Amino acid sequence: MNVRFAIASDLHIALPETIDSNANRFHLTQFSINALEVVLQHLNTENIDFLLLPGDLTQDGEKVNHRWLKAKLATLPYPVYVIPGNHDIPSLTGNETTIAVADFPHYYQQFGYQNTENLDYTCEVSDGLQLVALNSNQFNAGGKQLGCLSENQFTWLEEILSNLTDKLVLLMIHHNVIEHLPQQSNHILGQRYMLDNASRLLSILEKYQVKFIFTGHLHIQDIATYKNIYEITTGSLITYPHPYRILELKDNQLIIESHRITELPQKKNLGDFSAKWTSDHSFTFMMTILTSPPLNLSVTQAQEYAPLLKHFWADIAHGDKLFNFPELPSEINQYFQKFGAVDENGKPQFIDNNTKINLYH
Repeated sequence: MNVRFAIASDLHIALPETIDSNANRFHLTQFSINALEVVLQHLNTENIDFLLLPGDLTQDGEKVNHRWLKAKLATLPYPVYVIPGNHDIPSLTGNETTIAVADFPHYYQQFGYQNTENLDYTCEVSDGLQLVALNSNQFNAGGKQLGCLSENQFTWLEEILSNLTDKLVLLMIHHNVIEHLPQQSNHILGQRYMLDNASRLLSILEKYQVKFIFTGHLHIQDIATYKNIYEITTGSLITYPHPYRILELKDNQLIIESHRITELPQKKNLGDFSAKWTSDHSFTFMMTILTSPPLNLSVTQAQEYAPLLKHFWADIAHGDKLFNFPELPSEINQYFQKFGAVDENGKPQFIDNNTKINLYH
């Protein structure tokens, strides 16, 4: 097998007339179209076999943004496969400006959804290589959006995987299935990025020896493992460090190489600008971490420590960073050190951006 493909996640495409005008927004949606253009220009020179887009294709499910992206993807010289993120189908029924859930496959028939009646699909993307794409957005009886798989999806997945035992399977899903941050499933800030029934999905993937999961949603560069399963989550094109990946299946390895957009025609110093933007907008976020379990600091304590941690989330998003804040009390410093690029024994492990993973042991 010799296959070369790319991943770009959380594009959050927003045409100028749809851009959120909230000055405090974290996402740099004003750069979304230019960022994607730069990435596609590069990928068009890289002789890739296909491109994966694991969700949050648009800012908030706007029809005009979906239409723009559909037209752009149709011009590319290689296949593209998409799934919806929570931003792409924010409500079950949609409205005058946003699409309904059932509309999504109709927009992306050329990009995986040949069967427009289903938000999940599978297809052979190369000889011996099968993509399984799962929609992880559900809605409860009150219309609230959830991140989980339904009973019907589990049944469908088992049926599909039982017939793919002779192929290498790549699973694409928007929500995280393996934790990328310490205690992510239980933390007030991290749990909404996790698939609610992740453990059940992992047991099925383990049963059928599915080794690779590709996700987005969290806007960080990270590779996490569970037993012999690897989840590669890719950061957002509109948040620091504006990353995307080029991967190669070759010599019984998955070779992962990450790239970053450092400048755009409209913003020559994009990397520096967005790193500072992330740090300058991190105070409320860090206050929540410091005052929530397990730290449970008082507001007064948190206000003292938050400025010392202003670069923390930008470094998390970058991937492959180690943390040490000796100016903090030792127990708080130890807590944040666990977020670094370390293995289960606390040893440095720099695999978030560039690495090689053996297909078979």
